[in-house]
Amino acid sequence: MLDWQPWRPRRRAAPYRVALLAPLSGPAGVWGPSCRTSALLASREINRLGGVLGRELELVFVDAGRTPEAVMAETVDLVVENEAEAVIGMHISAVRQALVGALKGRVPYVYTPVYEGGETTPGVFAIGETPSLQLKPAIAWLAEHRRARRWYLVGNDYVWPRVSHRAARRYITASGGTTLADDYIAFGDHDYGPCLERIRRARPDALLLSMVGEDCIRFSRAFAEAGLPRHILRISTASEENTLLGIGADNTENLYFAAGYLACLRTPSNDAFLDHYSQAFGDEAPIPNTIGQSCYEGLKFYAALAQKADSLKLSDLIGAADGLVYQGARGQVALKRRSSRSDIYLAEADGLDFRVLARFPA
Repeated sequence: MLDWQPWRPRRRAAPYRVALLAPLSGPAGVWGPSCRTSALLASREINRLGGVLGRELELVFVDAGRTPEAVMAETVDLVVENEAEAVIGMHISAVRQALVGALKGRVPYVYTPVYEGGETTPGVFAIGETPSLQLKPAIAWLAEHRRARRWYLVGNDYVWPRVSHRAARRYITASGGTTLADDYIAFGDHDYGPCLERIRRARPDALLLSMVGEDCIRFSRAFAEAGLPRHILRISTASEENTLLGIGADNTENLYFAAGYLACLRTPSNDAFLDHYSQAFGDEAPIPNTIGQSCYEGLKFYAALAQKADSLKLSDLIGAADGLVYQGARGQVALKRRSSRSDIYLAEADGLDFRVLARFPA
């Protein structure tokens, strides 16, 4: 369908342009501002160290909150017109699937957020946490420490929740629990009454909530208004600090979160990230969070990969990827067998903050 022309490498003195895909609209748009500031911070740090193999890094932002077809079309145009030599993407998996099919390994593509796992396309580097890293230890911990045995699963109706929930059902069984039901709700469908009534009748101990951005906020508010948090704990792998602010302090009872990054972590890597972030953007900057900082990390990963390969040729980058160790806000991260390895933290909402309960080493 696409008329790919022979790829023309830009001259070494030209800026190294990267298409930075982040949601600036739609349900995931709540993450857009922090994605943008985090990416800008990474680009400045990379350029201060000499850029990408001596070329100044330049970001071209694409709104990834639109339909997969719209995001794919704009990204492909950037690549075809030789305006972007790499793609860094923080967006839902449906967009990733559209891009993988369209780009066909044309340029390196770093996919940054938490996702369902299993991405093996050559030239696609998925660095986000997967269910085996997040949900497996978190479900076991909640079973042991919070007696979570009877589970109800709710998610947006697309690939990340569906595939993640298949894995979650296995982890629930392994922990001695039972999955009562698995509900999926379309993006933008805010009539939660029927789903909440099904949850009330099922009387689960725990709810796995796999919803995105604004939808997660609205569902969590409705869940709390229905009086369900007093008896049912919730866990999410995407309810970061901005989402928590949107949900509101009065609605966060029994809300848990599993991720590789939280802004409250007191580690040398996060202290340095937060210090640089504050210096760059001030006190009014978007709240740092795991989704936004994944854009920071995606650029840091790519610069480290290019340095290790000593090349921007895709085949060389692919060859250098396995075993790469790089530094980000999460700390030291390793890429092994097409999957990142980093510590995972389980936290409980405490008003508008998170309180870390457990750390699961990589």
